[in-house]
Amino acid sequence: MRRYDRSYQEMKQALDNGHLGRALMMHNFHRNVETPAADFTGAMAITNSAPHEFDVVRYVLGTEYAAISAFQPRRSDARVAPVVMVLETVDGQLVNIEINNNAAYGYDVRSELVGERGTVATNNVTYTRTESALTQSTSYDADWRTRYYDAYRRQNPDFLRFIMTGEFPVTASNCWDGYCAAVVAEAGVVALKEGRRTPVQMIAKPEFYA
Repeated sequence: MRRYDRSYQEMKQALDNGHLGRALMMHNFHRNVETPAADFTGAMAITNSAPHEFDVVRYVLGTEYAAISAFQPRRSDARVAPVVMVLETVDGQLVNIEINNNAAYGYDVRSELVGERGTVATNNVTYTRTESALTQSTSYDADWRTRYYDAYRRQNPDFLRFIMTGEFPVTASNCWDGYCAAVVAEAGVVALKEGRRTPVQMIAKPEFYA
């Protein structure tokens, strides 16, 4: 669904149009108010939350991952701490992803793409700003539903068109994309558990997806 979000589509367009030059780095953070269960783990953050970033980064950069490293700071309580990942692409770019499932303040997903000639960043979606008592404030959503409402509305017609015509949408992800996200997640779990840089090893892409 992230592929249908306008912010990521415009980011990809800026890169594809040559406005940024060669892509060098991509910074991402994905923060939720709190985990859905008390036994939520860092490994679950990698396999449950991070695949959104794994996929949309591949979509924007148009490349695959070569290796992943993963780290966790220490919290003062029993809640799962954020997971910070550094991924290396086969084209020599660096990608960092923060998954913070207990950010407390709100649902917040943002990204910045750094190129040789400039950067492009997504903006937090807000409709109002309050100014009172010498302060300025904006609000956050409690979860993903409002943030990605429009993306789902843009995705659904493509899905229905595919059902009616059999023509696969250019923007949509396929089973190969799902496989790639799963392999990266599995490598990330190993990297976190063993505390080492872990290669991302995928099978050859089937000709079916060429």
